[in-house]
Amino acid sequence: MEGECHTKIPFAIMTSDDTNALTIKLLESNSYFGMEPSQVKILKQEKVACLADNDARLALDPNDKYKIQTKPHGHGDVHSLLYSSGLLEQWKNTGRRWVLFFQDTNGLLFNAIPSALGVSATKGYNVNSLAVPRKAKEAIGGITKLTHADGRTMVINVEYNQLDPLLRATGHPDGDANCETGYSPYPGNINQLILELGPYSEELKKTHGAISEFVNPKYTDSTKTAFKSSTRLECMMQDYPKTLPPTAKVGFTVMDAWLAYAPVKNNPEDAAKVPKGNPFHSATSGEMAIYRANSLILRKAGAQISDPVVSTFNGQEVEVWPRVTWSPRWGLTFKDVKRKVHGNSSVSQRSVLVINGRNVVIDGLSLDGALIVNSVDEAEVKVTGHVENKGWTIQHVDHRDTSEME
Repeated sequence: MEGECHTKIPFAIMTSDDTNALTIKLLESNSYFGMEPSQVKILKQEKVACLADNDARLALDPNDKYKIQTKPHGHGDVHSLLYSSGLLEQWKNTGRRWVLFFQDTNGLLFNAIPSALGVSATKGYNVNSLAVPRKAKEAIGGITKLTHADGRTMVINVEYNQLDPLLRATGHPDGDANCETGYSPYPGNINQLILELGPYSEELKKTHGAISEFVNPKYTDSTKTAFKSSTRLECMMQDYPKTLPPTAKVGFTVMDAWLAYAPVKNNPEDAAKVPKGNPFHSATSGEMAIYRANSLILRKAGAQISDPVVSTFNGQEVEVWPRVTWSPRWGLTFKDVKRKVHGNSSVSQRSVLVINGRNVVIDGLSLDGALIVNSVDEAEVKVTGHVENKGWTIQHVDHRDTSEME
């Protein structure tokens, strides 16, 4: 967006019994991270009864045999909660046009949002799934176009464990294989959706947000007779297009993973067991991915950014780029960054650069060490010249070391 924009964006968070109180505490103890409390709406999903075996007998609570065990119903509940809360109508009445759904584990997502929103607007997509290039058999769903025998078609995510058998059953003997690009022809779904609010709201008036359910038991062995633990019916938010009419415009936007995808979902022990060459998807790799993305963006804007070094943290070998971060008000889009990086600027590999201000111009800066720029929005700051100091060093901490704060 050009110029000043002071729109307050409404923010809805779906919680469960396990996360509700902690989420509210986090928001309140951090003054809602600068948002107005009225901007934030908490939608709590309820749990559903668990099933103990293939005959769908109800599972009892291990601590109380007079209680039925329950688990969350999956993130597909977000649609019914948005419908029943009345939020969609509120948003529509205040002139909102788009709803962005995002998973809170992916810190790079917001790099991709402005351009993906532009794709939705120019292509007229009712549903736009964000995706990244996907390697065959990678544990991430693929965006596909399914065609029924009667000619009906559907653009939809197919889970990775279903994609290979589906392809083999429909005339693709190699199954889930890479094409000549070195990637799967089916881009990887990263579960960030942009829905056009008007058609979305109308669709939910018909379905009330109900999403098709599935069951995904984890069995103890290949006989598939006993469950490792109880299972339940679940639904996924990305299955929303399954109820849409054929006239609906459903598309996807593929972004490079370095810019848009670095989820944090594996603990250090599990991450250290990931096969060599596969992404760790841990807190370590997620943090390093942000430095990498920011360094590459500055490089593309014309700055000289040193190459990374490889280092190992808790059994995870990662690239360590210069630790570059900035606040969104400095650079929300590449155009913003390019406008504020001038001259022959350079940042060494061991450096830390933090830009916390709106009108900060980097012009002929040579940085070897740590530089933190804090400025009020009204100030115009020009950062130039040679800055060299001891800098900040990264310390290796064993994740089992209880003397360190989490």
